[in-house]
Amino acid sequence: MRFHVVGLGAVGTLITNHLRQSLPEGHSVSLIHKNVNRARQALWHNAVTLEENGLPVVMRNFPHGTAEVDIVSATARLPNTTSDSRYIESLFVTLKAHHTLPAIRRIATRLSPNSTIVLLQNGMGVYERLVQEIFINPKQRPHFILASNTHGAYSRGFLDVVHTGRGEIQFGIVPDLEGRDYEASFRDPSKSLEERRGNFMDITQSEELDPMFARYRSLRNTVAALQLMQGLNPTWLTMDEMQIILRRKLTVNAVINPLTALIGCKNGDVFQTTAARSLLSRICKEASDAFKAELVAEARDFMNTVDTETSEDVLLDRIPEALTRESLMQECLRVASATKNNISSMLADIRSGTSSGTEINFINGHLISLGHMYNVQTPVNLTLARLIRMRSEFVSGGDSVL
Repeated sequence: MRFHVVGLGAVGTLITNHLRQSLPEGHSVSLIHKNVNRARQALWHNAVTLEENGLPVVMRNFPHGTAEVDIVSATARLPNTTSDSRYIESLFVTLKAHHTLPAIRRIATRLSPNSTIVLLQNGMGVYERLVQEIFINPKQRPHFILASNTHGAYSRGFLDVVHTGRGEIQFGIVPDLEGRDYEASFRDPSKSLEERRGNFMDITQSEELDPMFARYRSLRNTVAALQLMQGLNPTWLTMDEMQIILRRKLTVNAVINPLTALIGCKNGDVFQTTAARSLLSRICKEASDAFKAELVAEARDFMNTVDTETSEDVLLDRIPEALTRESLMQECLRVASATKNNISSMLADIRSGTSSGTEINFINGHLISLGHMYNVQTPVNLTLARLIRMRSEFVSGGDSVL
């Protein structure tokens, strides 16, 4: 099977190296670069290097290409444009959130309803934008896996990454529009709660037993590939569990990223003042209120009730403890301490002076959008988002109006 990775920064290079280490040689791992010259440079370079615990792990012989095509060699005058090489079965997307939609637009002609896309980035709302703007027809939509990465890594050079902190990769599969139950094994009554876990046999079994095998083959193999990357500590979760994980991570990023980017400090120094602790509390309160309003609205729609007050009273207990203000605050403090010597990706973007901006629209901007949708006030998140946009535009020399 052919796996592709787009977004070759620290996380993308980390994923690429572990993916190649874990997969049998019969499977290819192709890297998608910004342009043909970059792809040819990678072919000449012929290595993806990962340093873990002071020891380098070098993997070689990767196919390289662009969003449109794979390249056959470093010296070829024309790219390989055969239909077989163009088709992407499994795509790992490790781009930053605001770069993802433009990249997927370019790649979309190489994808089919049988393809699988793994989304690995900070923030929320990318999947929703993809299905609203690019994969509009549900019957022509690829499979999607939403994933969260907590590993620490930084790029030391081109396709050269240092793994600085062991975390985990948690992922869940977006439900099947045809009704296939990917999570049946999570509810297996013959096993205890501790023993229940995802089984890729719920996706599809074999070509002989499943007439729709071709439709689900790449999804099954992508899940298997994720589970094979034991060095990255993968965990398959239900989509309900995954949504909580993603919301908690969103809140952490909504606090740590903009505050460190504005102050210009490492993660471990951000909560040293009373003012910073006050902002932490207020951001988490706004996030918790937005999540609560969203979950209540979704549950009310599901229950098809018109009695708003009664519905909210009944549904209050459905709000997960993990999404309360206190729990979100503790998670922010934990992450800041665990990554105390790191600088946030948003601070790195600001310092680089890049004209492409930051992920603020998919982090604090997502909370602001939820607030607008469910009538929850988010003044602190709104102020932070405006300050980051102003800071980013000031550094890059932009002149757009907030």
